[in-house]
Amino acid sequence: MARARSLSSPARTILAILAEADRDWRHGYELVRRAGIKSGTLYPLLIRLEGQGYLEAEWQAPAAAGRPPRHAYRLTASGMQLAREAAAVRAPDPFAGRRREART
Repeated sequence: MARARSLSSPARTILAILAEADRDWRHGYELVRRAGIKSGTLYPLLIRLEGQGYLEAEWQAPAAAGRPPRHAYRLTASGMQLAREAAAVRAPDPFAGRRREART
């Protein structure tokens, strides 16, 4: 029996952002801003997803002279599938039972 994937909230957020971008490359700084997570959470997550084959990463030449190259990311086909699965499965609401009890 296959073990179900358990994704953290930041992982779900990053997958959703990258899925929305389709095959366009996204830079780490943009992902930090859009996801609202710290770089210390983002970059280990990106490295893990790339190592598992869900992301492609590449160094891109600077857009302007004097700027450093930037690392960019996009989903692979299996990453896009994982993003779809993650979007289809909603996390359980931890307060759902309490709301029902409060109404009765």
